[in-house]
Amino acid sequence: MTTDSALRAVPARPAGRKRSPRRWTPHLWALPPVALLALFFLYPLALVVRQSVRPDTGGTSLKPYADVFASEAFRHALWTTVWLALAATAGCLVLGFLLALVIAFVPFPGAKPVARFIDVYLSFPSFLITLALLFLYGGTGVVGSFQFLTTPWGVLLAEVTYFTPFVMRPLLAAFAQLDTAQLEAAGSLGARAPRIVRQVILPEALPALAAGGSLVLVLCLNEFGIVLFTGAKGVTTLPTLVYGKAILESDYPGACAVAVVNVLISVGLYGLYRVVSRRAGA
Repeated sequence: MTTDSALRAVPARPAGRKRSPRRWTPHLWALPPVALLALFFLYPLALVVRQSVRPDTGGTSLKPYADVFASEAFRHALWTTVWLALAATAGCLVLGFLLALVIAFVPFPGAKPVARFIDVYLSFPSFLITLALLFLYGGTGVVGSFQFLTTPWGVLLAEVTYFTPFVMRPLLAAFAQLDTAQLEAAGSLGARAPRIVRQVILPEALPALAAGGSLVLVLCLNEFGIVLFTGAKGVTTLPTLVYGKAILESDYPGACAVAVVNVLISVGLYGLYRVVSRRAGA
């Protein structure tokens, strides 16, 4: 049998039936985590939003939001939350940058154990650091009796102390990838340490500073344990206002309304960070 006759003997495959190779469908693997996210996060969040428009009088209304926005306590808590978060973020950025510079570029015994300790420090709960500060500077503290821990400045000190390693960790990772030849070349050209930091190290550290600063800002906006454990009665933030309305006043619609506002502020800041970082090419 010739080749042409053998080819003609093979039955032709229908034109409409084409065998396609088996392809892996990654979207199927995304279903379990999305379902868990919806069950444990989105569903409770939806319940909070629904409760915020269900006043005690019944029905569906925006009256809880109107009452909250008209409240002097809410405006005071919002202002306190914002300025504490901004001040703590600024303090963490400055202190974290300086400490990361020392650990990364100043040779001293124990630099590597200190860098590893920062990773462990990140796992500590916030109230543990606050209790340590109270043992040092509280009413019966080791150093002495300082009453400023129960003031906004004490809350600010506790937040800067706790959240500074959240800025140091990405900075240390960025410094580890920095080409030391740039530093040696700048030093050989006569540049002093402040100029090297300003013109060589700081530009490389800006993305890490932005990432760490944005994380600290969002965490400070939602911090509850530090404010509670310092005993600062005159310091009311949005999270503590939610606690007060829900537990002390049993005003669940008002508490949910404040919680929704707090969530919107956090999500808005995260969205702003994403837009700015994308335009900056970070």
